[in-house]
Amino acid sequence: MKGQFMKRRIFVAYLACILAALPAFGQTSDVFKRKNIETRMISVAKWQLANPKHKLWDWTNGAFYAGVFAAYETTKSPEIWAALMEMGEKNEWKPGPRFDHADDIVINQTYLDMYRIKKDKKMLQPTIDVVERIKKETGNEVAKHGITWWWCDAIFMAPPTLAKLAKITGDKSYLDLNDRLFKETYDRLYDKQEKLYARDASFLINAKGEGKREANGQKIFWSRGNGWVVGGLLRLLKDLPKDHPTRGFYMTQFKNIMDRVHALQQPDGLWRSSLLDPGAYPGGEASGTGFYTYAMAWGINNKVLDRTKFLPSVKKAWIGLNGLVHSNGMVGWTQPIGADPRRNFNADSWEVYGAGAFMLAGSEVVKLKLLSGRGAA
Repeated sequence: MKGQFMKRRIFVAYLACILAALPAFGQTSDVFKRKNIETRMISVAKWQLANPKHKLWDWTNGAFYAGVFAAYETTKSPEIWAALMEMGEKNEWKPGPRFDHADDIVINQTYLDMYRIKKDKKMLQPTIDVVERIKKETGNEVAKHGITWWWCDAIFMAPPTLAKLAKITGDKSYLDLNDRLFKETYDRLYDKQEKLYARDASFLINAKGEGKREANGQKIFWSRGNGWVVGGLLRLLKDLPKDHPTRGFYMTQFKNIMDRVHALQQPDGLWRSSLLDPGAYPGGEASGTGFYTYAMAWGINNKVLDRTKFLPSVKKAWIGLNGLVHSNGMVGWTQPIGADPRRNFNADSWEVYGAGAFMLAGSEVVKLKLLSGRGAA
């Protein structure tokens, strides 16, 4: 009884947080106005930039600065561009220290996006160097886990980096490398029945039905983990050539996962940290929801996902997400660093990737053609 009472108290507090935040826009329809989306994205970027938490090359910042770049593309803010340049210069445009670990090359995605604008070779060469090393050497990850990208988050971290590099350089060997390493991850972690990815092999159910499960008996599928996957897939598809032989494979993956995730959205528009046992995890989770909103809106904008089916979900999700953002720009209700669903977060919990996911979502929501027949007004 005590546990049930505490869950109700947490859920009530969570709803109060959403309802308290929405009037900042006057009414919920205001969150779709372009000016308000841009203002909120800049507010989120500024707050997070003023509250650093990790080394600039860290995977957490790889997701955050992907969102910062998306905010720059949306707003063309000189202040945001200056922050991007500062980050790159401090990092010397280099990846993290582990050449074979996908987490350490996700920050390179932002370098490559910036290179396309500035065309400065120093922004590009360190990425070429690290990927060439990946092509030629077998690193510690294979020795430890049997494959290089052994956890589902890696799909966000590495494939878009390789696709961006291939598009810039014209070297298709980077796409071949991606196809090989991605297929290893797919073969190990993708559940064809549930159409979701296990976080890693420790969450797989064996042939006897044995393994980790949620309290309700369902398999454990982590919301943010699958958010990383769909975010990575769409960022891969954006730069993958239309005639690439495996493009259909990635597109099918994206559509199948999005169909499954669509069915798991909760009435408040948000997703819980556990996809298949949402009732056990009170409070919508910002980072997973942000990535799903980003993916759905991109899918609609690029005519990959059915507008009639997915637009109502995007609208609910964007309203819900805005309800998690504090007036100062802090994105609350973000699950802390971990490898599975968690309950230890609340309205004041933040992480840099929560801000990144929010800005990525905003960068696609702002392009949606709503009732007016135009992008966000």
